[in-house]
Amino acid sequence: MNNHLEQEIRYRLLKLLCEERGLTQRDMAKRMGISLGKMNYCLSELAGKGLIKIQRFKSAKKKRPYAYVLTPDGLETKARLTVSFLQRKIKEYDIKQQIRDLTAEAEEYNI
Repeated sequence: MNNHLEQEIRYRLLKLLCEERGLTQRDMAKRMGISLGKMNYCLSELAGKGLIKIQRFKSAKKKRPYAYVLTPDGLETKARLTVSFLQRKIKEYDIKQQIRDLTAEAEEYNI
């Protein structure tokens, strides 16, 4: 898979876990626009890397017996990914602006 895409998914998931608690894997997958299987894989990978902690509540009567909590390493990774994501988006914006400028210039010459 594309490294930028993986980083974006990881960033968006860490951000989602930071902002909203109590979501099921199904809820997270729906909000991120990825399959439930992909969500399960991503959460397992983040847990395996020590970026999140998965807590199971044995007494839960509903189908929401899990809580996903960012670890200190997860928070640090989220911060690094935020900076990386921002830098990439700034470059993308700059490229789009250059394309707009060149298009306008070409239109001046009726090309």
